[in-house]
Amino acid sequence: MDEIGNLFHGFAVALTLPNLGFMLVGILLGVLIGVLPGLGGANGVAILLPLTFSMPPTSAIIMLSCIYWGALFGGAITSILFNIPGEPWSVATTFDGYPLAQKGRAGEALTAAFTSSFVGAFFAVLMITFLAPLVAKFALKFGPAEFFGVQFLTFASFIGMTRSPRFKTLGAMMLGFALAAVGLDSVTGQLRMTFGATPLLKGFDFLTAVIGLFGIGEILLTMEEGMSFKGGKAGINARVVLDTWKRLPRYWATSLRSTVIGCWMGITPGGATPASFMSYGIAKRSSKNGDKFGSGEIEGVVAPETAAHAAGTSALLPMLTLGIPGSPTAAVLLGGLLIWGLQPGPLLFVEQKEFVWGLIASMYLGNVVGLAIVLTTVPWWAAILRIPFSIIAPVIVVVCAVGAYTVHNSMFDVAMMVVFGIVGYVFKKLDYPLAPLVLALVLGDMAESSFRQALLLSQGSLAIFWSSPLAAVLMSLGLLMLFWQQVSRLWVRRPAEAAG
Repeated sequence: MDEIGNLFHGFAVALTLPNLGFMLVGILLGVLIGVLPGLGGANGVAILLPLTFSMPPTSAIIMLSCIYWGALFGGAITSILFNIPGEPWSVATTFDGYPLAQKGRAGEALTAAFTSSFVGAFFAVLMITFLAPLVAKFALKFGPAEFFGVQFLTFASFIGMTRSPRFKTLGAMMLGFALAAVGLDSVTGQLRMTFGATPLLKGFDFLTAVIGLFGIGEILLTMEEGMSFKGGKAGINARVVLDTWKRLPRYWATSLRSTVIGCWMGITPGGATPASFMSYGIAKRSSKNGDKFGSGEIEGVVAPETAAHAAGTSALLPMLTLGIPGSPTAAVLLGGLLIWGLQPGPLLFVEQKEFVWGLIASMYLGNVVGLAIVLTTVPWWAAILRIPFSIIAPVIVVVCAVGAYTVHNSMFDVAMMVVFGIVGYVFKKLDYPLAPLVLALVLGDMAESSFRQALLLSQGSLAIFWSSPLAAVLMSLGLLMLFWQQVSRLWVRRPAEAAG
């Protein structure tokens, strides 16, 4: 009851006219940031953070968090329409969202993505409201071994549940690990595979790689097919939105499972990107239409979007309760709190009740307002598909180049975008999956650091990965997922032999 009373007080704070205005501006800016490849929620919040220093902390955090919600929504738009992930966690959305748009069902895919995003974020905010103390205590138990366990579980799930040839999945993932290892070794400080090139000291940036692999790679493939634009007949109206809403309840199990995965990965913190990949992989394995995933299944859009939003929202929980950011954007927001003179941690809920509960209330309101804004603007986004490819292709290339350049303000990143674009084109021609490469590139460095830190603590003993109940459960689940195909075959064979 205390939480409910505090939440009502938070709504009274968030519903003031200035705060509602900041909320609306934040969501509109966030959607724009999410649509533009290379910017992202963290960069958008970081760029606009100085503008909030003269604002009251509550109003400032409301606007910045709403930029985050808008970016979460906006990342799905270019993923579905152009196969260019606006955000890292939108990569998995391209697998089925883009084929749907190519079939003239862009409105259906966007509606499913936005609605799933709303559902994932809503349940994550509910969890933040009522489970903050319990979850904060649980998150304190995570050390290097537990972090590696989460990452191992993500990789193993992808390998064990893939329907692509395993050697292709492993080959793509190994290339991703190799690319992730380039640059400065985070543990020893030594240089690795830089070959004397100064720009490689920072390694290959994930966003540059994704823009090239998906955006430029898709442009090259479409040019080869004769400058065609298969989604040109896409149209949408209120009826499409309502029809999609009628279909979505049948995927309730996928939504529930994806919400749990997202909340788990947001709190631990695994992050929205691995949450979306893991959720997509499990949905593909569990669905009766799993063999159709990748060709345009609504369920393939629901799973990653629900998980990504649940993870992105729940990542704010350890930031507020422990001062441990669960995502890059949460880290930027943490810096904002410290600048405003607020110390994140359990005492924040006691000393700054108005601030904390105003923020939580704005999460509910920002999610609802964000859904309303993106749904009402869906017709304009879908109408982009009617522009001839010969006009839109140069625009996409320029946007991709600008996005790659803004990552580090470097022309080297633009050149690397082109290189990755060629790699993406070759992968698609040879029918190699891009997702394992991207996943390894994103998580490879973090997984390596966690693994080596754990071994340093244990003086080289692998037993540390089973030394705590939490780490043991994560590693055991990872091994189960890795050999899932063999385990499931044995599971099916035994009843058959018993019957025979």
